Amino acid sequence: MRQGKVLLIDDKVEFLKVLSERLRLRGYEVTGVGSGGEALQAVEREPFDVIVLDLVMPVMDGVETLRRLRALDPQAQIIVFSGYATSREVEQAMALGASDFLAKPADLDTLMEHINQAIANKGGPGA
Repeated sequence: MRQGKVLLIDDKVEFLKVLSERLRLRGYEVTGVGSGGEALQAVEREPFDVIVLDLVMPVMDGVETLRRLRALDPQAQIIVFSGYATSREVEQAMALGASDFLAKPADLDTLMEHINQAIANKGGPGA
């Protein structure tokens, strides 16, 4: 059974690869991208049930990525998942409409709880 369609955005390639695989093994359909620009392209191509976004990235940071994602999909469920974000960046992200914040490192079960809650808030997978 498909758990939901997740877009992971993180510039740490190995972390992205490992997390994507772990979520796939638990039934999620996962697209992983390494930059804000790639994330915007992915969202323009297809809808996602939930977006998991790192705030600290080169070129286009997570706050700007969030701003642009929100413009593309005002109803997007966006979880900020970051280990190095400042409290100001987290406040900005929440003010821009992030639905949740989770600090790295977090165990997979905790992340899945947050993802499942975001999917439920949206109305279920594919809603």
